[in-house]
Amino acid sequence: MKTRWVVIVALVLGVAAPAAFGGEPIRIGAFFALSGPAANIGTPTKLVAEMVVDKINKEGGINGRPIELIIGDNESDPAKAAVIAKKFIFSDKVAAIIGPTQTSEGMSVKRIVEEAGVPTFMTVGGDPVIMGGNFGPYTYVFKSPQRSSTAARKLYGYLKAKGLTTVALFTNSDAFGKDGLGWLEKLAPEFGIHFAAKESFGPSDTDMTAQLTKIRNAAPQAIVVWTIGPVGSIVAKNKAQLGITIPLFQCHGLPDPKYIELAGKGSEGDRMPATKLMVGSALPDSDPQKKVIAEFIHLYQDVYKYDREFPINTHSGYAWDAIMIVANAMKKVGTDPKALRAAIEQTKGYVGVSGIYNLTAEDHNGLDVDSLVMVQVKAGKFVPAE
Repeated sequence: MKTRWVVIVALVLGVAAPAAFGGEPIRIGAFFALSGPAANIGTPTKLVAEMVVDKINKEGGINGRPIELIIGDNESDPAKAAVIAKKFIFSDKVAAIIGPTQTSEGMSVKRIVEEAGVPTFMTVGGDPVIMGGNFGPYTYVFKSPQRSSTAARKLYGYLKAKGLTTVALFTNSDAFGKDGLGWLEKLAPEFGIHFAAKESFGPSDTDMTAQLTKIRNAAPQAIVVWTIGPVGSIVAKNKAQLGITIPLFQCHGLPDPKYIELAGKGSEGDRMPATKLMVGSALPDSDPQKKVIAEFIHLYQDVYKYDREFPINTHSGYAWDAIMIVANAMKKVGTDPKALRAAIEQTKGYVGVSGIYNLTAEDHNGLDVDSLVMVQVKAGKFVPAE
């Protein structure tokens, strides 16, 4: 399949923007997994990107200039993500880039955007995209989902509070799973967590009963799974089929109605960290995110009606927050790459759908453990964890 992209001019999105613009459009590249294994995450992320750009343009754009989204489909393929990133930079001449969907895709493009000096706000889960390496520090790359380390801290804090300190780790062998495993191992001593077993699975595996049998025989108090997408539901279903009754905890990438749909009754009782979006109506009125989340849900469900095909999940707000932060920075300094990068990095107190962002030179994510809540599956729905 050939790599696909389509230009979406914000003025002709779902509802025409009434604002009168006096300047040339500001081009922003946005690429997601619109096909392939991660399409169930990438496709609604793309819809949210269009939705928030429509909102910004209706409200006057960027100092009188509309945003023009240039959408790319990387087909859940890191190599194709790299091709599209180069197209955005060298052909489309974008001022900034949003996306991609998976950690592996982000890793394939981060050096490209860094060398080109194009501010890029990723919507991937793993920490490595905003960490240095052999190439040196990465100053142009940011990400809107919580860091794996932040989610691990949230989960471990909950386990410790519940007295569940002997656990089995069951992690995906892909880039996201390896990132999670590294943090789970590193942070365990801080929370008094001990490992009864460590097992892994592949991103395309369809049966994990052999590994789960080994885990059951190791007699942990809980199972901690680190993965994303449909494979997480298979773990939950296999656990139930084996009659394993110890609690199962997923990571922050799994709070999604699709998880419950695929795992069925096997998901009942499962717990995991999630953005507050998953329990927005249960938030106290004093929570500054509640109003933002309410607006997001209204637009997503009532105006654009995206939930008919893609119910809201913990990923839903990531593109909203990424584009909002970039747009706010553009309103302050324009589109000069160096000035824009610096302005994004100086973001403080931005109240988003996924949390309250406070970025620094050392932290290009800016979310802490308080941006996450623990949820559990109860009667086929996500509710605040007990």
